[in-house]
Amino acid sequence: MSSKRSGVSLTEDEMPRKWYNILPDLPEELPKPKDPEEGESRVEMLPKVMINECLGQEFSEARWIDIPDEIMDLFIQAGRPRQLFRAKRLEQVLKTPAKLYYKAEFYSPTGSHKVNTALAQAYYAKKAGFERLTTETGAGQWGTALAYAASLAGLETKIFWVRAVHDWKVARKNFMRLYGGDVRASPSNSTKVGRELLKENSNHPGSLGIAVSEGMEDALDDPQAVYCLGSVLNHVLLHQTIIGLETKKQFEKLDEYPDMVISCLGGGSNFGGFAIPFLGDAIKGKKIHFIAAQTDVSPNLQGEYRYDFADHGELTPMLKMYTLGHKTEMKPIMGDGLRYHAAAPIISLLRKHGYIDTIAYPADEKYVFDKARTFIQSEGFLPAPESAFSVACAIDQAIECKRRNEEKVIAFNISGHGFMDMEGYTEVLGLQ
Repeated sequence: MSSKRSGVSLTEDEMPRKWYNILPDLPEELPKPKDPEEGESRVEMLPKVMINECLGQEFSEARWIDIPDEIMDLFIQAGRPRQLFRAKRLEQVLKTPAKLYYKAEFYSPTGSHKVNTALAQAYYAKKAGFERLTTETGAGQWGTALAYAASLAGLETKIFWVRAVHDWKVARKNFMRLYGGDVRASPSNSTKVGRELLKENSNHPGSLGIAVSEGMEDALDDPQAVYCLGSVLNHVLLHQTIIGLETKKQFEKLDEYPDMVISCLGGGSNFGGFAIPFLGDAIKGKKIHFIAAQTDVSPNLQGEYRYDFADHGELTPMLKMYTLGHKTEMKPIMGDGLRYHAAAPIISLLRKHGYIDTIAYPADEKYVFDKARTFIQSEGFLPAPESAFSVACAIDQAIECKRRNEEKVIAFNISGHGFMDMEGYTEVLGLQ
């Protein structure tokens, strides 16, 4: 099949039926979560607040894990499989010899890739007999996705949303509420962690780490509630591998294979879901260049590789990962889904072994949003602010190919649309 086509789709019958678990293929065993030297065991607490099926997947050594038929049906209802597009117009604008392909994860009911794990977690929670889900959200995409998945499963949802974003994304807040979500600005007065922070600063902007603490504390206080996480942990990345597995099949149809795989990275769910199936090939010797696009506000892959808590309040076990420190204060940005202190353990380990490069873009986001504007005006799709980092990195690499006269195949993930983020683009680019 000619690679001159603008895009390629899969049929429902061609959809992957299993998730890819990279744990057995890692260059060394992934370090296990551990407890701090003092205090109660966080590891023993996990089964009390999380879904047992997901915890089983978290530590599974099976390379392939079956996707239940019920979840497959939900995936299809949510618009899977999703298209892979060739950015031919963008290539022409850039005058690059590179071939640019982007995965359209914005084609989902809530507008992002987050529904891939939200549907799975809500299904497993309902099957286990829980009545309510509780979680955190940064940019709001995960909170929306979980509220959507919970509504389909007949479950309630409570969402602790980073205050700095909660206060300006009014439409997305109401979207979550339309799905039945109970949305709280974080830090909130609903938890001990939140109340302590609000005593120090009544206008605290919050962070994803703080919101994680509030979600976990809420689950601990209610036996009918279970905590669901939108990024970082192994089972979340596992569910997201549907993205990369579809993309590999689409490249096979095009008789192509990417030289470069790019996506934005905060905690790691969309980068991991897109890249992990290709990283499995790289571990076996395939030459591929992986780049994680980040913000200077929280360049966690440039931090220290060590054990750290995944949350501000130290309720989680300690994970071996690249981290800036779980108490680090980070300036709010428009692409706030990238503002997290640490990267997923799987991605961190592969970074340590040299498989993943990273670039951090300026905190004012103008450079990134200018590149996104070029993409919007040539390809027509509006990426979420976080996905704009993926777009900017892909454009930069295409320009570098032009400078070197290299005909590389560049694949990048657009993990969400920006229809509810226009205030951010307006402010940064001065559109008024």
